Amino acid sequence: MTDRQDAIMPRQTDNRLLELSRWCADELNLVAGHPIQKNLEAVSGDASYRRYFRAHSDEPAQMSDAKTWIAVDAPPEHEDCRPFVAIANSWQRQGLRTPGVLSVDYGRGYMLLEDFGNEVLQFSLDDKTVSHFYDKALADLRLLQQTRIPDEYPLPAYDSAMLRREMELFPEWCLKQLLGMTIGQPEQALLDALSEHLVVSALEQPQVPVHRDYHSRNLMVLPEGLGIIDFQGAVLGPATYDLASLLRDCYIDWPQTQVYQWLDDFRARSDVLSGYDAATVRRWFDWIGAQRHIKVLGIFARLWLRDGKPDYLKDVPRVFAYLLWVCDHYPVLAGQADWLRSEVQPRLAQQTWWQDYRLTDE
Repeated sequence: MTDRQDAIMPRQTDNRLLELSRWCADELNLVAGHPIQKNLEAVSGDASYRRYFRAHSDEPAQMSDAKTWIAVDAPPEHEDCRPFVAIANSWQRQGLRTPGVLSVDYGRGYMLLEDFGNEVLQFSLDDKTVSHFYDKALADLRLLQQTRIPDEYPLPAYDSAMLRREMELFPEWCLKQLLGMTIGQPEQALLDALSEHLVVSALEQPQVPVHRDYHSRNLMVLPEGLGIIDFQGAVLGPATYDLASLLRDCYIDWPQTQVYQWLDDFRARSDVLSGYDAATVRRWFDWIGAQRHIKVLGIFARLWLRDGKPDYLKDVPRVFAYLLWVCDHYPVLAGQADWLRSEVQPRLAQQTWWQDYRLTDE
């Protein structure tokens, strides 16, 4: 989850949905020769202003060639469809499986996309399937990191300002507003030192195209492999960022010994990382994962407090466990580990939704 996914869609009249439905009907007749059913079906989406709907062919349901498409409502005052379209088309030309863009109306903020279905990778993962699916996800990631930047949309830099701005969400929304903590000079010094370590580590890595949310909820299981979605926030950034998103996923976790095995194998096969020693890449991976999880703790708190979305709270214990695990494993971060354990964790444990969560090494 990125900080662009931070706002709840305001309650809308049916006017915009009706307009989208009419636009879809016109465009599908134009580009695909398919009439659609009158009503669009709401599809579970992310936490942004975008809304997603499934358009059904007007063909009889029993017909084997009955088709569906995804209609996207992205109000232009809040969203810009251009990055999505540019990246989707560019990555698809370079061998990645992104949704085909059938039609787009930039002015009104409408898109008509290929439908990848409902099989989200997260719900296909277990101890027996994870190696198969992660092999595919990591192979796609190696390809993604070598893609050329689309000429029509130069990826923004994941620079120091962006990295620091993301981490500021943690003290503001999680510590102050969710937990009611006061951040005095000693606490701020710990946060500043942690931020400095993580930013320096991020910027010393090779800089590559970064999806920025490459995890089990943004990968779809398709007959031919994995489909990639929700990539419109892509940037040019640290080479281990997407690895941390996938291998230390906010929504599902694996033994840390196995995580490092996947990381080491990726490094050995990567044109970008193979020239660096394993210890360096592990530190890069651990520390950019910590940066991500600091950000996510702030976003999850904000989604609840500001936007009334409580579903993400159940994943806070896992995300916090990742952050504490990394701080525990690096002596230079021992002060941050002690503070997180003695001051932050007890306050989190007072929340009605909190459950103790421990990562496993084996």
